[in-house]
This record gives sequence, C-alpha cells and structure tokens, in this order.
Amino acid sequence: MERLKRDDGETIAYLARPGKPPGLLWLGGFKSDMAGTKAAALDDWAARAGRALLRFDYFGHGQSSGDFRKGTISRWKEDALAALDRLTTGPQVLIGSSMGGWIALLVALARPERVAGLLLIAPAADFTEDLMWAHLPDGAKREIMEKGEWNWPTPYDEAPYPITRVLVEDGRKNLILGAPISLAVPVRILQGMQDPDVPWMHTVRTLERIEGDVVLTLIKNGDHRLSTPADLARMTAALEDLLADIT
Repeated sequence: MERLKRDDGETIAYLARPGKPPGLLWLGGFKSDMAGTKAAALDDWAARAGRALLRFDYFGHGQSSGDFRKGTISRWKEDALAALDRLTTGPQVLIGSSMGGWIALLVALARPERVAGLLLIAPAADFTEDLMWAHLPDGAKREIMEKGEWNWPTPYDEAPYPITRVLVEDGRKNLILGAPISLAVPVRILQGMQDPDVPWMHTVRTLERIEGDVVLTLIKNGDHRLSTPADLARMTAALEDLLADIT
C-alpha cells in the first residue's frame, strides 16, 4: 500500500497494479474501502488479464486519513480526480459501485479526455437527496439540521453511519439527475432488482439521463452488494465486454 499526499496534508491510501491500457480505476461506495469483495475480485481479474488497476480509499475511509464526519461528495470527488490525475496515465475505465457510481459520473464529466468508459454497479447518483433525505423521518431531518448529525442504522456495519448536515448540503451542489448527462463513452450498468438501497427504478432514471451508448443489466434476485460469485462473474464479464467495445 502507498499513500498520496493531498494539498491539505491528508493522505489517500492506494494500491496500484501495473498493466496494459486502458487502465481501471475503482471507485468504492459510501463507507466502503478498497479491500472489499468486488474490489478484490476486480484486482484478481486485472492480475490475470495483465490490466492496470488503481484502487484507493476516499478521505475518512479505510486506510486513508481524515474524519469521515467531515467527508462530502465534493471532497470524495476531488480525491478521485487527484487519483486519476496523479496516479494514472492514459485512458481509464471508471468502475463505480453505489456512491462510487455517482463519483464516476462526476469524474467523467470533469475529465472527459481521460475516461474511456464506465462500468457502474448499483449507481447511487444523487443518493444524499433522492435516496436518503427524501425518505428520512422528520425527527432525523431536524436532528441533522439542528445538531449537525444523525446516526443512520445500517445492516452493513455494527455501528450506525453518521449522516451530517454538511454531507446533505454539499450533496445538493453535486446533483446530476436533473438534466441530461452527456458522455461520449460507452456506459454499462449492473443493477439488482432486490436492492433496498438503490431501487432499480432509480437506476433506470439514471440510465435515461445518460446520453449515448448505455446498457443496463437487471439482475432479478440481485441485492445491493452484488458480491456473490455469480455477481462477481457478471461484473468481470461486463468489464470484458466493455473493454472489447473500447479497444
């Protein structure tokens, strides 16, 4: 593991695998890290295929420095841009899971000349507003706005996730589903129909917003994690198809 020092002194932990282009850039989800099941499976595939791969932990995630409570979509997008700009060369395929799908879209819009394609897995575009805030009880909303934080119970961790006012308010500055998303590269999306966190109709809305070559694969019994052996096989097969379209 290596570290990338940001301008403010914080450090981003990352793992870089050398290989042929286009490279792969893994963008994980909210509160996840680069050692997760899908990221590890992707690394195994990249090793077999001789493909370059970069995976990293956002500010406040995994082995990177920083207080998670101070994290925002803007900050995590800037982490991803720093990783792309400073740790990779040539065209990259962005592979974004959950929140990482939102980050991937933001990065692709910011660096169109560096992005060769996108593979999105249960992409949680605009999740802070559409998938979280819109469904919170009034008491939770008041606690966030008045106290600055509310603890969100989650099945993915023993401890609840702190949801902060700064996260919600910053998220509103990064919303992208209110207008067309113009991308000149192929986009492939995998989505479980039993996903309680990113409903499949939300992903259909995301697909409708993306202009260009977009293919959505719905997995009837798929959950949010999409980390079963069959799901991982679908992920790498979708990646192989995407790379074949690019190259």
